[in-house]
Amino acid sequence: MLLENLPFPQDLRVRREAFALSSAGYQVTVICPSAKGQLSREIVNGVRVYRYPAPSTGNGLLSYVWEYAYSMAASFVLSLGAFFREGFDVIHAHNPPDTFVFIALFYKVFGKHFVYDHHDLSPEMYAARLRGGGNPNVYRVLVWLEKLSCRFADHVIVTNESYKKIALDRGRVPEQRITIVRNGIELDRAMVPIEPDQALRQMGKTIIGYVGVMGVQDGVDYLVRALHHLVYHLGRRDFYCLLVGFGDAMESLKTLAQELSLQDYVCFTGPIFGEGLRRILAATDICVDSSPANPYSDRSTIFKIMEYMSLGKPIVVFDLPEHRFTARGAAVYVTPNDERAFARALAQLMDDPNRRMALGACGSGRIKTQLAWDYSIPNLLSVYRQVLPEAEASKVPAPHESKGSAHIFQEHDANAAPEISQPNKVLAQTEETTAFLA
Repeated sequence: MLLENLPFPQDLRVRREAFALSSAGYQVTVICPSAKGQLSREIVNGVRVYRYPAPSTGNGLLSYVWEYAYSMAASFVLSLGAFFREGFDVIHAHNPPDTFVFIALFYKVFGKHFVYDHHDLSPEMYAARLRGGGNPNVYRVLVWLEKLSCRFADHVIVTNESYKKIALDRGRVPEQRITIVRNGIELDRAMVPIEPDQALRQMGKTIIGYVGVMGVQDGVDYLVRALHHLVYHLGRRDFYCLLVGFGDAMESLKTLAQELSLQDYVCFTGPIFGEGLRRILAATDICVDSSPANPYSDRSTIFKIMEYMSLGKPIVVFDLPEHRFTARGAAVYVTPNDERAFARALAQLMDDPNRRMALGACGSGRIKTQLAWDYSIPNLLSVYRQVLPEAEASKVPAPHESKGSAHIFQEHDANAAPEISQPNKVLAQTEETTAFLA
């Protein structure tokens, strides 16, 4: 598995897939950048991990070119080590970026298979981050890299129906070579009750919660302006909004909140980790996501919505296609990009505790019966049965055993924790935070 966007095991999608495949009998190696304190080589719950020093990050085009060029070179060198030490049959590339296709093409010469795991629409994400859609030449290059990845992939994994349509139409991938493997929360984790933060409970106000990355494309500025309307036009001063997370837009968001005189109603907490974060979310009355309508957000599954649902929280969101598929009856849907309508929806929900309870119960039930990660594992394993039909049948659970394989995965994860080096024990405990920020 090739990963550039996050270290391992912090990237929860990669972590879940790697552990599920390992539990099913496959030998899994992950190549990725390192976080501070991580070893360059180790075994995490049966998964081999090869890490290279993470490149410095930046926001300009040249810094991205350098980051991806360096990461591709480092990944390729480490892949050679894995190739000669253990060998492998499949290159499983997690985007972004889509440049992993060049490493895959090298190994296809030696008869290796290529699985393209399409996490993000890189062209649309690039356009959403920049005013005016950015440089059209850069956009075209990103589309070309995506098409190249689809063209040479033996199988394409996508996260939802919208991404499947992109693979069919733009990538021209035959439908039989596309499998939807949705993100999700482990069923066991969704069943565990969380003790709410008592300090927040005792404030005597409606607690509104946002957790996630605060990048330009995430639309948190829409939320801040909606809160201004809630206070100064609807006259609501009986709430407190916590914005948990970090991102390259956070400082400008703080400035905006100051300019709109929201100091008494909004708190930017910065990143909060592990159990503390879940206790804060458990204490909220309403959770929100203000991703605006655009070609990227319209097609993407926002993982924080499933986190909110797993805790039984009512949600207010703009009415985007994938929001509706994920949340169904767990959310109040607002006209896209309409900040005043967003504020009105918040006010109505603040005054209706019964509706809040009904929305939360709907979301929790949907996670437990349809959207938990356990229900995605069979789809992931089906991909490898197609790509590697020669794999020993004894190593791959039959379809009717797939639900059990999910439980084996979770028990193996817990029991194998002592294998993780001390820095990684701390990192593994923060998996909830990574999920919220995805």
